[in-house]
Amino acid sequence: MSDPILSVHDLTIDIPMGQGTMHAVRGIGFDLKRGETLCIVGESGSGKSLTSLAIMGLLPKNLKRAASRLEFARIDLQHQKPRQMRDLRGNRMAMIFQEPMTSLNPAYTIGDQLEEAYLLHNKTGRAEARARAVALLGKVGITAAESRLSQYPHQLSGGLRQRVMIAMALMCAPELIIADEPTTALDVTIQAQILRLLADLQREMNMAMILVTHDLGVVARIADKVAVMYAGEVVEQGTAQEIFRHPRHPYTRGLLRCIPVPGKTKPGEHLGSIPGIVPSLIGRMEGCAFRTRCDVAEAACASAVPERHTETGHAWRCIHENEGHENEGRVPA
Repeated sequence: MSDPILSVHDLTIDIPMGQGTMHAVRGIGFDLKRGETLCIVGESGSGKSLTSLAIMGLLPKNLKRAASRLEFARIDLQHQKPRQMRDLRGNRMAMIFQEPMTSLNPAYTIGDQLEEAYLLHNKTGRAEARARAVALLGKVGITAAESRLSQYPHQLSGGLRQRVMIAMALMCAPELIIADEPTTALDVTIQAQILRLLADLQREMNMAMILVTHDLGVVARIADKVAVMYAGEVVEQGTAQEIFRHPRHPYTRGLLRCIPVPGKTKPGEHLGSIPGIVPSLIGRMEGCAFRTRCDVAEAACASAVPERHTETGHAWRCIHENEGHENEGRVPA
């Protein structure tokens, strides 16, 4: 078996605040191999984007990151100097951000922004960088690619800007790409195109990919592995088939009940919901963070919660060992 390209073990992110320390990410971990897609899902505020920024070394300076292991291609990311991280970012590791209009610089042309990273990481001339930019714009489905290089971001539609962001991330043929909700600002038809494009490019280039999303329909179409996050923790993790066919954690089951299922959800039928709100992550956390919203919570949930595993590696944090078969077959469209 091949070694993982990315190993994250016991990652924590703390945010100092006036009323105490917010434990925004609490001891999460996963491994990712070349060619695999890991989808990190969960509602807003669960720590998905912070996890991505921590891997890329892009957290604000006041946030505290720690891990027992944080390695990319056997490189210890925790002890890389800023210049060493800059050599990795945009070159061997790349990120596609949620909103391209705030990620692209409005003062520079598309061509300048695409060529910059290639020139920075490769000893080559501008002509080669320009040819690479044109080729990648064509690969991501942008017509008249060469003429687009002289345009500015505001002259492109949202879908085209997102395609430019994907091309920019691929300029140096990275081994790992992180896409942080790359389709949130796009309409449904463009979302499907972008996701299909990412999946095709990932297979073609044999990249490892982390896709951050809250859309389980997206996850069902693209994921090899799934990590479900709640209140800064990974509460369940496994293959996409295990998560959708045999969800074990009550939060995962709650998420699945919130989406329609082809052939099972009748027209006009009420979808499920998860009552309550996410607890505060400031100060000491004890027990299961989901217990105040859980329909099977018991007194024991306020104590330490065990992490359970199956022989296949399906893992979840819950006092209940054999829950979860009620949702068998609930795979979204």
